[in-house]
Amino acid sequence: MAMRLSRCHNIADLRRMAKRRLPAPMFHYIDGGSDDEWSLRRNTTAFDDYELMPNYLRDISTVDLGTTLLGQKLAWPVFLSPTGMSRLFHHQAEPAVARAAQKFGTFYTLSTMGTTRIEEIAAQGTGRWMFQIYILKDRALTAEFVERCKAAKYQALCLTVDTALAGNRERDRVTGMVMPPRFTLKSFASFAAHPRWAFHLLMNPDCQLANVAHRVGGLSQSTVSLIDYVNGQFDRTVTWDDVAWLVEQWGGPFVLKGIQSPGDAKRAAEVGATAVMISNHGGRQLDAAPAPVDCIAPIRDVVGDQLELIVDGGVRRGTHVIKALALGANACSIGRPYLYGLAAAGQPGVEHALGLLRAELERSMALLGCRTIAELGPGHVRRVRG
Repeated sequence: MAMRLSRCHNIADLRRMAKRRLPAPMFHYIDGGSDDEWSLRRNTTAFDDYELMPNYLRDISTVDLGTTLLGQKLAWPVFLSPTGMSRLFHHQAEPAVARAAQKFGTFYTLSTMGTTRIEEIAAQGTGRWMFQIYILKDRALTAEFVERCKAAKYQALCLTVDTALAGNRERDRVTGMVMPPRFTLKSFASFAAHPRWAFHLLMNPDCQLANVAHRVGGLSQSTVSLIDYVNGQFDRTVTWDDVAWLVEQWGGPFVLKGIQSPGDAKRAAEVGATAVMISNHGGRQLDAAPAPVDCIAPIRDVVGDQLELIVDGGVRRGTHVIKALALGANACSIGRPYLYGLAAAGQPGVEHALGLLRAELERSMALLGCRTIAELGPGHVRRVRG
């Protein structure tokens, strides 16, 4: 029997629905990590090392989830992190995710590796837009991105720093994940078992990286592995001096994504960053890197109020968000949860994912005895393991 959104009661249910809807290579590209996938698993299980301490007999007749991040008022302290090539998972692609984020009053972050142009996301409405950027070997292309984001009135820029080269994503090699998707003897059975997905791919086969194709050549010219392609674009010579240059070029709210150590967070503040996304790239880069939730308190102790802290990785429940905020984070960002929703049902699936998390957050805030995000603090969380 076909699974429906109405039967998806949590993010895990959406994951199962996405697995049914996608060919194996596409699903495992979302779902997989690097090496033994220890960090991938740890990102979520680390939240189990913390318990919440409620306070009762408080007036919780109203709960306000609103907050301010990167100079923007958000309806709740969760936003959508950058994920590459959303067109692979549903034909509505990045615009569907952007519209859902706008509806829920939060940031959508477009990836450099997205299949939608910077300007097309801006055209979706008056949302809160962030662009995720790399300092590429072609510095002129990096500078072009900055100017295009300024012209399109993006509110923030996010530099990913943990991808000097791609992690060892063995699942992609096992499943034969290539760009663009093509029908081969190896992939035919999986594609044939998912006719709806295959039909939309045949009707609209353009899976190019929309913001870089004009400079590096369209991927449609040849079939290469994702890992080989990504490795060819990243620059191993990037240093803090390059980050300072990009901060100056942008001149607005600036996020460093991939920071995990207090020392790097301190350097981020020194070069002018507004915030850091505490992230190990969803467990897709260095395996055995720490879970983001475990990095919050040590980083906050070092940077104080100099930086906004965003936890990126492992969030699957509203209580996860509460634990992160109580430990000192300003917000959380999610990737896989909304991709599961996108793969399951397009924009309605993304909205369902966001609705589930927001409802969980609001309910758990009330059960904790907190009426506003500002009321959350260290007294609401306690480490019980580790």
